Amino acid sequence: MTPALKIVIADDHPLLLEGIVSVIEKEISNVEIFKANNGAEALQKVSEVKPTITILDIEMPFLNGIEVAKKIKESKIDTKIIFLTLHKERSLFNEINQMNIDGYVLKEFSINEINQCIKTVLQNKKYYSKEIENYLEEATVDLSIFTKSEINVLKLIAQEKTSKEIAEMLFVSLKTVDSHRYNICKKLNLKPEKNSLLKWVFQNSPIL
Repeated sequence: MTPALKIVIADDHPLLLEGIVSVIEKEISNVEIFKANNGAEALQKVSEVKPTITILDIEMPFLNGIEVAKKIKESKIDTKIIFLTLHKERSLFNEINQMNIDGYVLKEFSINEINQCIKTVLQNKKYYSKEIENYLEEATVDLSIFTKSEINVLKLIAQEKTSKEIAEMLFVSLKTVDSHRYNICKKLNLKPEKNSLLKWVFQNSPIL
């Protein structure tokens, strides 16, 4: 018999937590689910159980979902992380995306989407609620307008590297980096304001 799929689910709303557990158990066989009602409890259970999948509400007492996920990553625990949230803000998604999270499910669709999300991440693919996918598609910029060098610069800006650091990492002069930044801003029709390119990169980091 194949080992049970271990899942830790953390949510401080008991009804939603029980609803998600019930939906998973009905459709996914041979699954062992461990429940937590707050972030601290979730982190403890993940450390003890070493689950294949960890499902975290973002807003929880003691530790929020993002804090739990960061601690899991720091501990190098091999578990796929799925976030449940009510939030659709671009800034929050960008922060989560930079953490290399496996799934992002909006709570309003969680009962309908959670099993598909689990099956998707088990195939080493990422899963986002359809509404999030549509949002990202709307935000997509045609990257073909940039040269390979400009793409490299954009990716390093997304990592919050300074122009000097970028020059050293790409083995080019500071003047060359400044030239790339100027050309990128021109192609994007960005206003000549301080940090305008940095703001654009953070808003569009999922597509870079």
